[in-house]
Order: sequence, then structure tokens, then C-alpha cells
Amino acid sequence: QSGLSPEILEEFQHFWSEDFEVVHRELGCAIICMSNKFSLLQEDTRMHHVNMHDYVKSFPNGQVLSEKLVQLIHNCEKQYDSITDDCERVVKVAACFKVDAKKEGIAPEVAMIEAVMEKY
Repeated sequence: QSGLSPEILEEFQHFWSEDFEVVHRELGCAIICMSNKFSLLQEDTRMHHVNMHDYVKSFPNGQVLSEKLVQLIHNCEKQYDSITDDCERVVKVAACFKVDAKKEGIAPEVAMIEAVMEKY
């Protein structure tokens, strides 16, 4: 249904694994595609803060996590704002977010990742 290759879908499932490197431009493109499905990006492919808050709140413990997650993503977006290739920028933001979320101890559990994949 998503039109994503099996390799990219596989990358999503391993995104939070300790040894998985978030580097492929195609993953950035896939993140854009999935984010657009849930209206999580603005037209400039930057995060839509209100929609992201609402989306995160739809998950268990989301009410508590949404403020922090949006803040972490936004901080990462600012670091890579000068990259003009949307897919490249988004994969850098995703890699940054992964590191920061793990530092904060708020990386999602596998069950949450599976729930997102099922919605997609």
C-alpha cells in the first residue's frame, strides 16, 4: 500500500536499533512520504508543530512525551536547515533525533513502531 520498497520498510523497523545507522537519502524520502500521510509536515517539509503534538498524543504516554519530542525534532531541524535537498535534510534530522531521543531516554518501544507501521 505504501509503495515503499521492502528494504526501506525494513529500515523503519530497525530505526531504533543500536547498530542501525540512519544515513540513506531514500529513508529521508520515505519519512517525508509517511509524514505527509499524517499531515506532520508543512509545505516546506519542516515539522508542523501542532499536528505533530496531536499525533504523538494519540499514542500511549503521548500526552507526556509530545512536548519533548517536538522540541527535540525542532532542535535537530534547526541544525540542518541549510540543506536544500529535502530527503537528505530529513534523514539528517532523523539521525539527530534518534541520538537525542536515546539520550533523553524516550526512544519509542517496538510496539509503538509496529503501531505506526500498521497505520501506514
